[in-house]
Amino acid sequence: MTAAVRMMPTRPLAARAADSEVCSPVTCRDCGIYGLCREVNGPDVDLRLLETIVRNRKLFKRGELLYRIGEPLRAIYAIRCGSVKTYVLTNDGRVQITGFHITGELLGLGAIAADRYTSEARVLETTMVCEVPLDVLDAYSNEIPSIRYQMLKIMSQEILDNQELMLLLGKKNAEERLATFLLSFSRRFQRRSYSPTKFNLSMSRSDIGNYLGMAEETVCRVFSRFQDDQLLTTERRQVQLLDLDRLKSIARG
Repeated sequence: MTAAVRMMPTRPLAARAADSEVCSPVTCRDCGIYGLCREVNGPDVDLRLLETIVRNRKLFKRGELLYRIGEPLRAIYAIRCGSVKTYVLTNDGRVQITGFHITGELLGLGAIAADRYTSEARVLETTMVCEVPLDVLDAYSNEIPSIRYQMLKIMSQEILDNQELMLLLGKKNAEERLATFLLSFSRRFQRRSYSPTKFNLSMSRSDIGNYLGMAEETVCRVFSRFQDDQLLTTERRQVQLLDLDRLKSIARG
């Protein structure tokens, strides 16, 4: 990403548990924007030593807005550490959460078609992002055509994630929805070389219910049921999945 990578911890990549107390930066190779940086500098270059398409790095505190609905599209963002929720406002003024985004994932891609941000992005905990200005991305795309292919791959993953959400909301009961939700986070943390069984859910139970189309009380009840069945344990915001196979069976219905 940029020279900012000098702040990276020296601990091994594999099986890192997400830490609620420290903003622990993801490595460049585990970041969603790594493919773009690699295309700019080549596959064998140490990204810690070079400027890439990233032009800025920003730190946000919990509750701060990364961008608002309707603002002109300036940049896309890679979450270096932390987490962000995106949401829209319905016609009657209610909030509908459209996604939770974790370390290593990208924000703002959906705004490219409209040239404006189509959702709001609010930080759920101390969060650092790497900023890729749109004009810089355009310039490199013209200069290095393979960047466009990397963008297609990134957007394709977003489409797959959205398809999973549509299935989640359309066909599953409460237990199936929560099991699918937890397994989705497990896969996403594993994709970034974090532990797939022990991680933080930085959002509230109310936010989870909003996203899953469930009442907050139902979310709490299903979490308690899963704990009683020894499928997981929770401590504050940290969740430990104890039986992935049974959770997968529940998610499949």
